[in-house]
Amino acid sequence: MSYKTIATIVTDLGKDQAALDAAIALATREEAHLDVLCLGVDRTQPGFYYSGASAVVLQDNLVQAQADAEALESAVDALLSRQGLSYAVRSATTQIAAMTPLIAYRTRLADLVVLPKPYGADKSVETEAIVEAALFNGSVPVLVIPDGATLPANFSNVVIGWNESAEALTAVRAALPLLKQADDTCIAIVEPPTHSPDRSDPGGELSQVLVRHGVRTEICVLAKSMPKVSDIILRLCDDRGANLIVMGAYGHSRFREAILGGATRNMLENADVPVLMAH
Repeated sequence: MSYKTIATIVTDLGKDQAALDAAIALATREEAHLDVLCLGVDRTQPGFYYSGASAVVLQDNLVQAQADAEALESAVDALLSRQGLSYAVRSATTQIAAMTPLIAYRTRLADLVVLPKPYGADKSVETEAIVEAALFNGSVPVLVIPDGATLPANFSNVVIGWNESAEALTAVRAALPLLKQADDTCIAIVEPPTHSPDRSDPGGELSQVLVRHGVRTEICVLAKSMPKVSDIILRLCDDRGANLIVMGAYGHSRFREAILGGATRNMLENADVPVLMAH
């Protein structure tokens, strides 16, 4: 098993450079095809402008978004043409409200989507919306790259956030190509539930399955010594020098189709190493 189709989405070449570089490096390493969607975002909110101005403003913003997308497409194509890999670059324009179905459609056939960290002082609302759309609507695993991070030569030290959930298991399966290359994989479990069927041997069955795939594993059972599970996992990553986190992505339906749940959001806000998530 390996990644044969990797996708990424670019809305701002400067802000998304780390994720684009990581996608290129991973596609080169895996001998995979790379799909890049260059997205021009029309941030106009219909109904916000005074009567008579909406049509003009909408058209101007749409034209600008299209020009942004085409400029991105040209710049990314020029960059990829020097990389010696199989790739395709396409451009599209969208409004925030219509972004979810577009992203889901364009990413649904990828083995993995590489995206920038969705939170930070210079992040815009579409960055988070893109991550959510790929995870929850495209049903594709996402590798989130922190700002300024460089993809390591290999993910040699991995921490899996394991809670026996379907989401966590989906993430582990999606990460198998990377786990099989790792020197050390820690299955991290924070205070296993008292009545869990796996209580007597937490993480044992998952470890056996991974060992059959040639993954070198160990199990770390952790006390809930901090209020947030994500903080406990991140502290473990610091202690072990981990360079990849694998965990399930959890969402709650509220005002948008999907809003990242607390543990997922906290991890993406604070992690300074790549995080592979799946729902």
